[in-house]
Amino acid sequence: MSAPFEERSGVVPCGTPWGRWYQTLEEVFIEVRVPLGTRAKDVRCSLRSRHISLAVCGQELLQGKLFDSTVTDEGTWTLEDRQMIRIVLMKTNRDSGNCWTSLLENEYAADPWVQDQMQRKLTLERFQRENPGFDFSGAEISGNYSKGGPDFSSLEK
Repeated sequence: MSAPFEERSGVVPCGTPWGRWYQTLEEVFIEVRVPLGTRAKDVRCSLRSRHISLAVCGQELLQGKLFDSTVTDEGTWTLEDRQMIRIVLMKTNRDSGNCWTSLLENEYAADPWVQDQMQRKLTLERFQRENPGFDFSGAEISGNYSKGGPDFSSLEK
């Protein structure tokens, strides 16, 4: 079995003061740098459908209303190497037109270039899923790719 599309083609991260976030068609990944030696018992993380909060050692690092809804029961967080917290959120709306422009409603927005690259990546990921025999990981896309690109579903196979 081949690696998932995002592993072969890389990710388009959006940098933030606390780390970075990036997305695929189905998930949003959040990576938060924390002080070396942080233990799981130091972490307080709440993941709800439209809200997130993260505090480490009593200091709030991330809190607010998410850009779009997520599947509450499928959100997870892990502490990696006692220096980074990785949060994975499952998007409720998983089509390629659902490219989050920011992590929270009014915070941590991707700049226009990064947003464009994110949308391109999600469109290519959609094409990969629609055409599993082809490898789109090194492909370039141009033209109409906003909102997920053209819809070819009505074409005859």
